[in-house]
Amino acid sequence: MYTAKSLNFPLLSLMIDLMIRIRAIHGGAFLLSRDRIEQVQEIFRSAFPSLAGYADRIPDLLRDPVQHGYQSVLLVAEGAVGRVDAFALLLHFTGVECCFLDFIATRPGVRSTGLGGSLYEASREYCQSLGIQGLYMEVQPDDPELTPNSDELKESRDRIRFYEQHGVRVIQGTAYATPVGDPPTVAYLLYDNLGRDQPLSCLEAKQAVEMILTRRFGHVVDPESVRLVVDSFQDDPVSLRPFRYIKKPSSKTSEVRRLDQAFALVYTPKHEIHHVKERGYFERPIRAEAIRETLTESGFFNTVKPTEHGEKWIRSVHASDLVHYLQTVCSKLKEGRPLYPDTFPVRKPEKRPKELPVQAGYYCIDTGTPLYRNAYLAARAAVDTALTAADEILAGRRLAYAVCRPPGHHAGKRFFGGFCYFNNAAIAGQYLCGHAKVAILDIDFHHGNGTQDIFYDRADVLTLSIHGHPDYAYPYFSGYDHESGEGEGSGFNRNFPLPPGTDEERYLRSYQRVLGVIEDFKTEVIVLSLGYDIVKGDPTGTFTLKSGFLKELGGRIMSLGLPVLVIQEGGYNVRNIRRGSAAFFQGCAQGIP
Repeated sequence: MYTAKSLNFPLLSLMIDLMIRIRAIHGGAFLLSRDRIEQVQEIFRSAFPSLAGYADRIPDLLRDPVQHGYQSVLLVAEGAVGRVDAFALLLHFTGVECCFLDFIATRPGVRSTGLGGSLYEASREYCQSLGIQGLYMEVQPDDPELTPNSDELKESRDRIRFYEQHGVRVIQGTAYATPVGDPPTVAYLLYDNLGRDQPLSCLEAKQAVEMILTRRFGHVVDPESVRLVVDSFQDDPVSLRPFRYIKKPSSKTSEVRRLDQAFALVYTPKHEIHHVKERGYFERPIRAEAIRETLTESGFFNTVKPTEHGEKWIRSVHASDLVHYLQTVCSKLKEGRPLYPDTFPVRKPEKRPKELPVQAGYYCIDTGTPLYRNAYLAARAAVDTALTAADEILAGRRLAYAVCRPPGHHAGKRFFGGFCYFNNAAIAGQYLCGHAKVAILDIDFHHGNGTQDIFYDRADVLTLSIHGHPDYAYPYFSGYDHESGEGEGSGFNRNFPLPPGTDEERYLRSYQRVLGVIEDFKTEVIVLSLGYDIVKGDPTGTFTLKSGFLKELGGRIMSLGLPVLVIQEGGYNVRNIRRGSAAFFQGCAQGIP
């Protein structure tokens, strides 16, 4: 019903480059995916020059589904270094549970074999993940009477052949191909049953066609024409044209997933180089391994290896002298010979001790965070893990989980402690705040004193923490509810301390209040410092929450419809880690709007 030329795209019939990744960008992720969307707009204008103005509408389509009457999603196929090589724009009509493939195109000059087929298969996967019953699309007719131009006719036949290879068939016996508009245009409607065994019912088709014509093409199709087309669907089940260009589609079901999962798990085994073996030191490598093993079996995640981001972003939140000290002192330590802080002078810049071992107490806040030879290198790797997860959010993921070891939320501008050397969450928040409004929510049992210290006088990043009351819990000297920021940051730091023995009902009241504050801030991305030490039985926590309760927390935070970057902090009971991580991310998956 729309102009057939708008649906022209290069024949996508070559084999896929193994480096191609296909991911979805939608809703709350569009602000963070500006670069990808700009590339999509560039490809769109090249592929559809007569509709170049439509490219400007793509961000609005993603941002405001209510206004348009459907939800839009971009599937982007990425090649080298985040380059978008192809895209598909899908429209999801809720209520009737159908999708419409609006546009699909490749970057000019790209010759990656099979890219089109993989992108279409990813579109099918996305629809199936939503429980969609049918995927529809328009194509210029392959009938010479309706498409007299020989070049256009050849293109139409090639397109339909391409779709037929995926089991798609032309709907026949209706008035859908009636010419409309000025000048008049005509299109066939195609249908993909997405692997369902049931035939397309007349009622289902009528509902889908009415949605497509009124909400997508209402600007060119008047209500009378819509009624004419809808009423022309009489056959039940709907008549589908036999395959014209192939004998029959392949009956094989590919086990290869074309579409990246909505969640990314960023993990590196490099964390194992930092292993403090002293009795009573809870921060052990098995913590990260338990998370990786549990979540790779869940089916929610793609596993991503971290990439190096350099020291720039560490120095954006930590004082250069702290960074230099950690790097220098760790490099001078002998293997297996840790340095424990034991003297803690009042911190005055002009009174810093001269000896490196003594300076440990100048920079550290406790006696329980030793410096080992590999501590600095492991902390750098944890930062790279967090920043790579932030990159996944910027590329359109709904959720990315950085399995950071060592943790970071007790590290401040000029200090380290609490098993933490660099503040992974704060560094990731700083990295993201140049793209969107960031809220950092800390739900580790212990107050994120380092994160509070870094952003305490700033209004561009909202910091919130729910934690054990500092009268009873480490780090003791921060985390009170009256600490609300200073200067420009006044009101942008919120603490919700809870007493020992806090149960699920009391915790949930604070959690819901926090989510309300995040919404009021007009947050565009959430950085979540996650600690499994809030679960009953953790050796460092005193709450009475069950591991299954974390499912509720995951569901509620994802229900906000915002991208969430999860940074691993504490949690030292391995059984709780396994059960808690499974529950939390199951809740996240179920909580997506």
